[in-house]
Amino acid sequence: MEKDQNTNLDEKDSKDPIKEETAQNLKNDEENNIDQEKEKSLDEKILELEDKLARTFAEMENQRRRFEKEKEEAFEYGGYSFAKEALNLIDNLERSEQILKNDDSIKNTEALKKTLEHLDIINKDLISIFLKNNIKPIESLNKKLDPNFHQAMIEIEDDQKEPGTIVQEIQKGFTIKDRLLRPSLVGVSKKSESKIDKNTENKEDLEQK
Repeated sequence: MEKDQNTNLDEKDSKDPIKEETAQNLKNDEENNIDQEKEKSLDEKILELEDKLARTFAEMENQRRRFEKEKEEAFEYGGYSFAKEALNLIDNLERSEQILKNDDSIKNTEALKKTLEHLDIINKDLISIFLKNNIKPIESLNKKLDPNFHQAMIEIEDDQKEPGTIVQEIQKGFTIKDRLLRPSLVGVSKKSESKIDKNTENKEDLEQK
């Protein structure tokens, strides 16, 4: 009889609603913690994927911009090498003109006059074609020497010009759009030796006084 009573008490204890509720709450807490860990892990993965996606889009945009820039430069300056080689035509025309002018056997002849006229027409046509393609001659004579566009080859005594002024154009330079195709080869002015000596003497006289 006592054994039956103990058994009934154990069954009563095992079915205690407070204990069952406490156990259920603990179980729910564990499940919630697991769910939160899973949710946190998923959020981290989503953020990681979003970051990778943003980086990929940024790289694609950079590549697109580089491609557009290269395409634009190829379109604008694709004829750079050809244009630089074509300048030899103008150089050869100018050399031919000088040779003919210095040839004593044909000086002051009608043949020379007509030949020079034809060479001048060809030269003007070439310059016109260059201008239509944004290839422009560099203005040099009577300009101050600009290292960006001019290359000084010789110095020429000239007291009428400021030192560094271009007084001779040895070879014409050109630009293509905003880029230098080739610099002008020029001669620049300098003060004559006598002028320098005189200025030095005047300076010494003033210092002595």
